[in-house]
Amino acid sequence: MPAQTAKPKRAKKVAPVAAPHLKYEFTGETKDWLGTTLHRIRALVAIASLGVRAGDLGGWIEKEFNLSQVYGNAWVSGDARVYGNARVYGNARVYGVNIVATRSDGYTFLVAPTPNGPRIIAGCRYFTFKQAKDHWKANRGGTKLGDESLSIVSHLEKMAKINGFMEPVK
Repeated sequence: MPAQTAKPKRAKKVAPVAAPHLKYEFTGETKDWLGTTLHRIRALVAIASLGVRAGDLGGWIEKEFNLSQVYGNAWVSGDARVYGNARVYGNARVYGVNIVATRSDGYTFLVAPTPNGPRIIAGCRYFTFKQAKDHWKANRGGTKLGDESLSIVSHLEKMAKINGFMEPVK
């Protein structure tokens, strides 16, 4: 009796998994800001709630980490700059002139005018001035970084007042 050989099994065809729909791309335009290279962004999709159309130029970010690519309607507009460890996500919008400060350990704080009044963006946090002060008192109170964080928040609040950021913007 001849030996039987097993037929090779065919691999199942698996449909390719599509990459999430990306919100923006880098245009290739760059500029130096305080020793950091920033990249201009362009919308790949419309963000109707913000009046952004596909193809519209956005603001300036250092890297993809700074602006959520997939989730929410977050956007950086105009000449706004987001860099360091600042992150814009959810439905946050950063536009206009922003005021930035960096703590001694490199942690970046940014205050930006928004339709809900000025907001501090620090890492993945998005605070009112009061929320920012409460957060750093509760989490770093009595430490050097806590004192430095509270000093930065106070400075950003003063600069926001000087630059007219205290009222919500449309």
